[in-house]
Amino acid sequence: MSSVTAQQILTRCSNILQDNGIRWPESEMINWLNDAMRYVVLQRPDSNMKSGTFTCAAGTRQVLTKSVGGFPTALRLRSVIRNVSSTNKRAIKLVTQSVLDNEHPTWHSEAAEADIQLYVFDPLLPKEFLVYPPAAVTNTIEVVYSAAPTEITAGTLSSTIDLDDTYVGVVVDLILARAYAKDAEYAANAQRSQAHQALADAALGQSIQSASASSPVDDSKGTA
Repeated sequence: MSSVTAQQILTRCSNILQDNGIRWPESEMINWLNDAMRYVVLQRPDSNMKSGTFTCAAGTRQVLTKSVGGFPTALRLRSVIRNVSSTNKRAIKLVTQSVLDNEHPTWHSEAAEADIQLYVFDPLLPKEFLVYPPAAVTNTIEVVYSAAPTEITAGTLSSTIDLDDTYVGVVVDLILARAYAKDAEYAANAQRSQAHQALADAALGQSIQSASASSPVDDSKGTA
């Protein structure tokens, strides 16, 4: 996570803008900071990835953001890891729904068991997933998910942001892009707004390539 506070980021932006809250009030800057953090997470869901114990609802369909036993800030499920409440902590595997539908046509109405064995994920429903066998209200499982960053307010400027320090430059550029867009009637400012947005997008694109190149690889099958 970051060691940089929201106030430090806004100070950097103010120094570049050479403004002390006159043309760009602090309230606007805070809104743009929150927008910038959300933009980073949308482009790089792994920039605010979390893991935790999820309490299942009875049945097959699970909603990641449910208020009791869930994660209200969750944006997208990344993976379901294992059972927590069972004795053997059995791993849970991802499966295509058509496989379950073909082999167990009545799987939604089967009895609940101590262990969840499989889960189904639909990218069009990023905050939901299905489990097999159907869960009981006593089932707890470990999940990994992408979360929305904690919103910054005027009273929490001393808090560090939810993104790693490596994204601070991107956040600054995104705030500056919004700030200069406010004065876009001046050609120079319109160009600066576009330039800062382009810098942020380029940095995010490069970070995606870097993350892909440096991620763990399953080499159990050896190389060709």
